[in-house]
Amino acid sequence: MQRCAEREGCCERCEGPLPFAFTMAFQPIVDLASASITTYEALVRGPAGESAASILDQVTPRLLYRFDQACRIRAIQLASRLGMRESLSINFLPNAVYEPTACIQATLAISEQVGWPAERLVFEVTEIERVQGQHLRNIIEAYRNMGFKTALDDFGNGFANLDLLVELEPDRLKIDRALVMHCDSDTRRQAILRAVVTLARELDVDLVAEGVETRAEALWLARGGITQQQGFFYARPGLEALTHGLEPTLATLQRAI
Repeated sequence: MQRCAEREGCCERCEGPLPFAFTMAFQPIVDLASASITTYEALVRGPAGESAASILDQVTPRLLYRFDQACRIRAIQLASRLGMRESLSINFLPNAVYEPTACIQATLAISEQVGWPAERLVFEVTEIERVQGQHLRNIIEAYRNMGFKTALDDFGNGFANLDLLVELEPDRLKIDRALVMHCDSDTRRQAILRAVVTLARELDVDLVAEGVETRAEALWLARGGITQQQGFFYARPGLEALTHGLEPTLATLQRAI
């Protein structure tokens, strides 16, 4: 297999320690249809819970590849240590993936080391506006062939919009908070979300509503067919911790749908 190092020195930029420390927080994604947590999203944080921005501000272009690899490894290590049985969703930067098959090797190695199955890994695409369509398509196709799932983050906001679905075939679309907020009372948002549900069914893509903050939003979304949800209404990200005790809330919501 051709290493990235043979192509403009990429692997050299992936190797070695980072000049700063970081860790991960985990936020659950629930499915009200089954009243269960299905996935945890890994979110970068400082060692004492400092914001993601405080860490990302330290990621220079030279450290981009190394940081992306380190995030994947750290997320899988922590998820395994915490005994996670749900799927694990990891954000990745497309421009930090020079060649999908080569750049996934560290992820495959740590997954094998801790016994993490490929089918329980989801890669969320972020910062889509900075990547060429062909490159992103190559990544998604390569990951699918390796057994991973992929998701487009922030769908409906900025660059994560309909034109991407002409050529890309992700497994999930994560609907941005901008469309989710006040969806229980805002008729324009309701019309758009109904159209997104129809689109997703036609394309055979799962939907996840991000940023759910109220019971009314949760119920309107679920009754409209968007049962997979994530947000502060359910749980804030837990620093190196999983969420416990959601079952009664999820069961109550399921009965109310």
